[in-house]
Amino acid sequence: MPRDPASFRDPAGHVHERHGKVYRTILPWGAARYRAVRESGFLDTATASGRLIEGREVDPAVLGDEEPDAVHVLEHPRLAFVSHPYEWSFSGLRAAALLTLDLHLEALSAGVTLSDASAYNVQFAGPRPVFIDYLSFIPYEPGQVWLGYRQFCEQFLNPLLLTAKAGVAFQAWYRGGPEGISAADLSALLPLRARLDPRVALHVLLRGRLERRVTARDTARARAVRLPRSALVSNLRSMRGWIANLAPRTSTTPWEAYERSAHYTPEEHATKARFVGDAMAVARPGVVWDLGCNAGTYAEIALACGAGLVIGFEPDAGAVDAAFRRAAEKGLNFLPLAVDVTNPSPDLGWQQRERAGVAARRNADAVLCLALLHHLVLGRNLPLAQVIEWLVGLAPRGVLEFVPKQDPMAAQLIALKPGIGPEYTREAVGDLLAARARIEQTAVVTASGRTLLAWNRA
Repeated sequence: MPRDPASFRDPAGHVHERHGKVYRTILPWGAARYRAVRESGFLDTATASGRLIEGREVDPAVLGDEEPDAVHVLEHPRLAFVSHPYEWSFSGLRAAALLTLDLHLEALSAGVTLSDASAYNVQFAGPRPVFIDYLSFIPYEPGQVWLGYRQFCEQFLNPLLLTAKAGVAFQAWYRGGPEGISAADLSALLPLRARLDPRVALHVLLRGRLERRVTARDTARARAVRLPRSALVSNLRSMRGWIANLAPRTSTTPWEAYERSAHYTPEEHATKARFVGDAMAVARPGVVWDLGCNAGTYAEIALACGAGLVIGFEPDAGAVDAAFRRAAEKGLNFLPLAVDVTNPSPDLGWQQRERAGVAARRNADAVLCLALLHHLVLGRNLPLAQVIEWLVGLAPRGVLEFVPKQDPMAAQLIALKPGIGPEYTREAVGDLLAARARIEQTAVVTASGRTLLAWNRA
């Protein structure tokens, strides 16, 4: 019954897992605060709205000797998939930021406040953000400022501004520094036009200057600041309005528009969609990983044909953002993440265990690998045999699309690479796949020879 590797920083309590169930302990240091927040009625209201994960009090004896000092123990529903802020789309990070601000405003009306503002306190159920940390809420004291303001800026506001104002995708930078992006670093990147915005000047430029020369005396003065609750509410609402209107500065990317411009006739697209739908209807997988999901067309088809949840992986920032908007607008149980499968998120944080990498979170019942294989083998020079072995190892079932070299999209990849991928043939793909799984169905879907293969190693 191990403690979750990411749960060690809070002296008020920790998260444990046992037999597939998730528990949160509340230790003596945080017990009185927790009871005060519970009695305010805020927790019941927030869980009823679906914005705060459910937490049911159980007998502390359920943990045995693992946490003998626990005063209270909560049981939480298990999340289908844990993601990290540096994997979210722009719209996903913005939705998580707005949830944090909305819950803080709701909490203040109940005499409660947020003690911090970690983006890791938010997870997603499909495209819907859910707050997961009960111990971040503490009783509000008159005049109290938001202690998590700097953390909110570094983990929410600054990454969003990096993309919205500088046109730089935040994910790689954020992954390189999982605690967020500092105001000092962001200040050095913002163009002049962004610097003229009074809100940027206040929340980024001024903070950046202070970070460079802050002293112990400055810290003591900051701690002594008192702020009326009405002013705190006004500041939070102002921040919410600003963030709600932020949008990526970058224009539409080629991969965002790929599904509209790909070389499929309407009839070929219908054949491909029918093949994918039939495979999902037979497998009825609980979780599908859609590798190279683009804007989510086939994720939506998988869900309509029996999949329970689709996790999408897409390295293009524009495409993954379009996929997230699609999921949110249509209410799909689909979470697209900004992840490059050739360089997925590794284990990060303290002892490289605090933030699990993609491989450690593997939970797919089926995978979709559509129009991706040629990018891996021809575009990235990955060995075909290794790619097939990796793919079949991800899940017991899947659908693979083979794009031949003569296809216009594949031809672009090898135009300047003479002799690349001599082993990349339809026969070789079929043989490698058949050596590891049973090929249940195949179909040629385009005049250029694009072929779909449904496999099962169960």
